[in-house]
Amino acid sequence: MTATSLTGDTIAAIATAVVPQQGSVGIVRVSGDEAVSIAKKLFHAPGSQPWESHRILYGFVKHPETGNTVDEALLLLMLAPKSYTREDVVEFHCHGGIIAVQQVLQLCLESGARLAQQGEFTLRAFLNGRLDLTQAESIADLVGAQSPAAAQSALAGLQGKLATPIRSLRSTCLDILAEIEARIDFEENLPPLDIEGIVEQIQGVNREVSHLLETADRGELLRSGLKVAIVGRPNVGKSSLLNAWSRSDRAIVTELPGTTRDVVESQLVVQGIPVQVLDTAGIREASDQVEKMGVQRSREAAEKADLILLAIDAQAGWTQEEAEIYHNVKQRPVILVVNKVDLLDGGDRNQLQEIENAIAGDGNFIQIVKTAAAKPEGIDQLENAIAQAVHTGNLQAADTDLAINQRQAAALTRAKNALEQVQKAIADDLPLDFWTIDLREATQAFGEITGDEITESMLDRIFSRFCIGK
Repeated sequence: MTATSLTGDTIAAIATAVVPQQGSVGIVRVSGDEAVSIAKKLFHAPGSQPWESHRILYGFVKHPETGNTVDEALLLLMLAPKSYTREDVVEFHCHGGIIAVQQVLQLCLESGARLAQQGEFTLRAFLNGRLDLTQAESIADLVGAQSPAAAQSALAGLQGKLATPIRSLRSTCLDILAEIEARIDFEENLPPLDIEGIVEQIQGVNREVSHLLETADRGELLRSGLKVAIVGRPNVGKSSLLNAWSRSDRAIVTELPGTTRDVVESQLVVQGIPVQVLDTAGIREASDQVEKMGVQRSREAAEKADLILLAIDAQAGWTQEEAEIYHNVKQRPVILVVNKVDLLDGGDRNQLQEIENAIAGDGNFIQIVKTAAAKPEGIDQLENAIAQAVHTGNLQAADTDLAINQRQAAALTRAKNALEQVQKAIADDLPLDFWTIDLREATQAFGEITGDEITESMLDRIFSRFCIGK
């Protein structure tokens, strides 16, 4: 079923997560011309409660044929155009769990609605002009946000902070295109084209596009999270560090080297950024087959990580083994975690200076953090170092509340390349027709971001990633 054929009929879906025997409230949402008539068929409101827009009615959902009560519920009425989809919308607020909401949904389907497709409520909001495409995608990001920072970025998009500059850039390109095409058609009746002014405008648009593209990496961080791998040789306290950081006993800790045989994961949030922490097996030459597999997985995890925490034992210092491990991971940004500093006595304190001297001059180390994971101490400093790495650009993140997604970044890159081709055509003194080809490409790319120019197949791909009830 194509995107443009979705409007016109009435759809229904469960709009809340269904949690067996745990959910307190479950919502069934219905949108379309028959939404109100379906509600009146199923919902019985005692007394003289008015069926008016943006009213909440109390009553019972009953089977239309048997009259049996299915649930005691609330009914929310939102009549067009003042609704999420700009169609008539009703919501049955039922008791949570599985049975009640599924029974109410089934009655809605039997009464003339059909089951909504993924993202169809938001798609209708877009097709009916309630939202632009950047706002629709921001809703999906808000629903799936894993941290306050991700939610804040999604809210910025929902409030139009991306659509506004994109529309301004597209408008500028359209104005330039109109000026050029006017000279092509009516050159004799118009003053000469201000080529320097056009070049200056195009350069300004390109600068703004470059600024927006810088937010793509931050967007990826906010949506998928930062992948951090704790690596090091056996028994330097990697598992203790993970346990102290996650405030749980996720990893087994013993004094025996090689205790961790596989990658242990923990999901954390560090100053608004979701972080997936991977505690890896100690990297060394192992004779045990199982430990060998663990070491190999550790190396693979390090290769895929965005950031490496290289843990070393403060007492043992920087050894040849650390140097070899570092050589294999230094393609990634590295924070050196000097663990077990609580075990150093006064005479061993020079060890810390020796460690710093050993790595001095290597720009790949972001910071050195001293920890005593068994206490635990130094975790706040570690989180500050990670956050600083993000905000200072070591992890290619921009300091902004906007964060474009991959689709938007691809369109912006197309626009940027097209505008650069326009500048090249101008510099090469090519005919005006050549300028317009790339200008149209740029305006189309901008339009694809906001949805002003979009294909059905692209809409299907975008909204297929939404949940059914949204």
